Amino acid sequence: MNIALIAHDKRKDIMVQFCVAYCGIFSKHTLCATNTTGRFVSEATGLPIKQYLTAAQGGVQQIGARIPYNELDLVLYFCDPSASDNENVNELARLCDRYNVPFASNIATAEALVLALGRGDLDWRL
Repeated sequence: MNIALIAHDKRKDIMVQFCVAYCGIFSKHTLCATNTTGRFVSEATGLPIKQYLTAAQGGVQQIGARIPYNELDLVLYFCDPSASDNENVNELARLCDRYNVPFASNIATAEALVLALGRGDLDWRL
């Protein structure tokens, strides 16, 4: 499965810790991320990650553009609710809803989805 990883600056550490914890599951899948998030996760886990532009340069839009073409199966976007601009989060959530792509915006939902992924519960996306 193709999994996208995105995290606001204040959530990058949590994303890295999350990916370290679930490295065994993620290693069986194809990962992509915005540049900084991808670099941090890759350095911490050793996982290969296709990196798009930074969020500020349009990386979130690059990832979002893959959704209508059924090129992503899961999107994990750890967002900072206190951030002044959450339009990217809302747009990705709308795209995922429209195209039936599982989406998590926090660690609790992400954990449920990744554990389901590990059990094979998301194989309907294949």
